[in-house]
Amino acid sequence: MTTETIPGLLPGGETPLERATRVLTEQPFSMLVGAKAGHVERGRAELHVENRPDLTQNNGYIHGGVIGYLADNASGCAASTMLPEGAVSLVTSEYKLNLLRPAIGTRAIARGEVVKAGRRQCVVETRVYCADETGAEKLVGICLATLVYIFPEDI
Repeated sequence: MTTETIPGLLPGGETPLERATRVLTEQPFSMLVGAKAGHVERGRAELHVENRPDLTQNNGYIHGGVIGYLADNASGCAASTMLPEGAVSLVTSEYKLNLLRPAIGTRAIARGEVVKAGRRQCVVETRVYCADETGAEKLVGICLATLVYIFPEDI
C-alpha cells in the first residue's frame, strides 16, 4: 500500500495538518503576519492570526489586507487537501472578499471549506471571524475563491 492510498494522508505521506503547517512555515509572508494552522482535514482548513499593533489600520482594527491574506490562504490550504493525482501545487486564480464589519478582536480566524474540487480547479468558501478575549466570535468577512491546480507540464 502506498501513502497515496492510506486514508487521511495526502500524496507524499503528509497529513493535511502537516502539509498546512509546513507550507505556512515556508512562506515568508505567513511568518511575517504570524499565521498558524488550526484544524485541517480533507476539504477544510482553519488558519488564525493573533492581533497585534503592527497588523492594524489607523482605527485599531485588524487591517483588511490581513483579513484578505487569511481568506486567501485558508482557501488555498483547504484546496491543497484535495490535490488531484499528479498535481504538484496550486495557485489562487481569483477571490472575492466581502468585508462585513470592522475586524475587532484578539484573534482573526479563517475557516475554508471546499465547495467543489475538480481536476484543474477548486472552489472554496472561506469565512473569517474575529474572536474577543472570551473566545466569542463575530463574522467579519466571507470569501469565495477559485484555485488552480498546477501540474508539471504547467511550469
